[in-house]
Amino acid sequence: MATVSIHPAVDNGVAPGRPGFSGGTLTCNCASDPVAVEIASDCLHNHVCGCTKCWKPEGATFSMVSVVPSDKVRVVQNGEKLKVVDPSALIQRHACTSCGVHMHGPVTRENHPFTGLTFIHTELSGEEGWAPPTFAAFVSSVIEGGTRPEAMEGIRARLNELGLPPYDALSPGLMDYIATFTARASGVLKD
Repeated sequence: MATVSIHPAVDNGVAPGRPGFSGGTLTCNCASDPVAVEIASDCLHNHVCGCTKCWKPEGATFSMVSVVPSDKVRVVQNGEKLKVVDPSALIQRHACTSCGVHMHGPVTRENHPFTGLTFIHTELSGEEGWAPPTFAAFVSSVIEGGTRPEAMEGIRARLNELGLPPYDALSPGLMDYIATFTARASGVLKD
């Protein structure tokens, strides 16, 4: 299965995180005047994602994306180069206007379970120790990005081989989190 490419950060195996890891700096792909974003915490819910909205390195089938609390994200260099890709989207993906890399994507929509979280791509950091990806989300969506449907069995097998259980939504834990938020907001679930 090693011939099925998922993402350069996991194709040779998923690297473990480091206990107590406290973040690092993400840098875009510009050779000069790169955008730098400081992340002051480890990431949460790291995963590979098959959706067609997330930024992927050249040739990758999946993106690798996680979240951090938005108050732990700070643009520290060349922020003037950032522009929101789609202002109507839930995730406000800030991309470098020169190289196209998505640097951070806060969720600011009122009353949403992910409000206060920012999506990031840890492979843009030179620091090692980030929490590793633990699942694959929106796996079938890679077909929408141009992957042949007949490749899906091999892709799912490779994801399982890497220890990244494939889902066609989010992981059960994140789906429970969303449902809990919704139940509390509607009053069905009281603390």
